[in-house]
Amino acid sequence: MSANEDQEMELEALRSIYEGDESFRELSPVSFQYRIGENGDPKAFLIEISWTETYPQTPPILSMNAFFNNTISSAVKQSILAKLQEAVEANLGTAMTYTLFEYAKDNKEQFMENHNPVNSATSISNIISIETPNTAPSSKKKDKKEQLSKAQKRKLADKTDHKGELPRGWNWVDVVKHLSKTGSKDDE
Repeated sequence: MSANEDQEMELEALRSIYEGDESFRELSPVSFQYRIGENGDPKAFLIEISWTETYPQTPPILSMNAFFNNTISSAVKQSILAKLQEAVEANLGTAMTYTLFEYAKDNKEQFMENHNPVNSATSISNIISIETPNTAPSSKKKDKKEQLSKAQKRKLADKTDHKGELPRGWNWVDVVKHLSKTGSKDDE
């Protein structure tokens, strides 16, 4: 089988296995995220797996750069990725996305044993407070954001679906109304 056929079969399997699982997210047909641990769990982390053109003959790209992982130290991230990379090498040539997600779930406690949550908010505020004295007072101008009233927000929400996207055909012209305004030459 070609790499594309293998990928299509694995994609179909992943969709059926993780259907309804809130931890799984398909970013694209070749890129997936899985949250290991429950929401609110301080030891939860997110793994992103992206397939290369020749996957599964070549290893997928593993990443933990998601914002969700900001409280995890880079040493712990590197340790997790190194252990996952060992699993990748053991499964090279076979569909391994499900195997990697399950391996991470089974070994979550071992992966996160050296994890001490990093408070990213304090580190960011420290960086900001260090940089603030160097900036000129005139550059403290704030850009004012446009504020919407409740009625405007409600009207905007009514136009969009639950994902915030406009429905299909929202900008289509009503053909009958358009023709009645412009006057067709057939009427003469």
